[in-house]
Amino acid sequence: MRVICSASFIKVCRQSDPHLNECIKNSVEHLRPLLAKGIPEFNIPSCEPLCISEVVIDQGSGAVAIRSTYRNIKVYGPSQFALRYVKIDLERNRIKIKLWLPRLELTSRYTMEGRILMMPISGTGTSRGNYTNIDATVIMQGQKIRKENETYFNVKDFYIDFNIGHATIQLDDLFNGDKELGEAMNLFLNDNWKNVANEIKPVLEDTIANIFKKFSNKIYHKYPLNLLLPK
Repeated sequence: MRVICSASFIKVCRQSDPHLNECIKNSVEHLRPLLAKGIPEFNIPSCEPLCISEVVIDQGSGAVAIRSTYRNIKVYGPSQFALRYVKIDLERNRIKIKLWLPRLELTSRYTMEGRILMMPISGTGTSRGNYTNIDATVIMQGQKIRKENETYFNVKDFYIDFNIGHATIQLDDLFNGDKELGEAMNLFLNDNWKNVANEIKPVLEDTIANIFKKFSNKIYHKYPLNLLLPK
């Protein structure tokens, strides 16, 4: 387990460092080029692409009322983030991060049924999305837990708020493959992407938060705090 301290790619920060936030920011930036291939020592899989098995969005009311399932999701571009702000509150066990992503590209297999801005929509097929100029704020509220006589950090709550600068979406095989209706709906979605995004944003943020809460705890539960962040 002590291998973390000698690994060349780790820049260890100490709780007593008066510039702790800047140290952690620099440490994460130092790791960023390695994320594309993954970091097995931290249970971090390859992020290029980042693979997600399934996401379900169930929006039952409002201007966008749909149930959609996305499987075999591949996300390209997450390792290109720029970390803009890090704040560690040791007393409150809270981590706040602000980051920016220039671009994300997503592909998946989807099924969808419902209404978007009063327009009926249904389909099963391939989905593609391009999202640019993304700002995100992440807050991790944690607690210290004891395991095998060691203290570990555990993320209890994970919050994310994001804003997208621009998006383009393509859903293949809408309306049982009706090309004319499908093209019209894709045009409608791209003309109204901001309204659609705002409607599903709370559900999407909760879904993403749950994914990354599990992802974060895989890292934090692997090494005790005295190795990840020694005093």
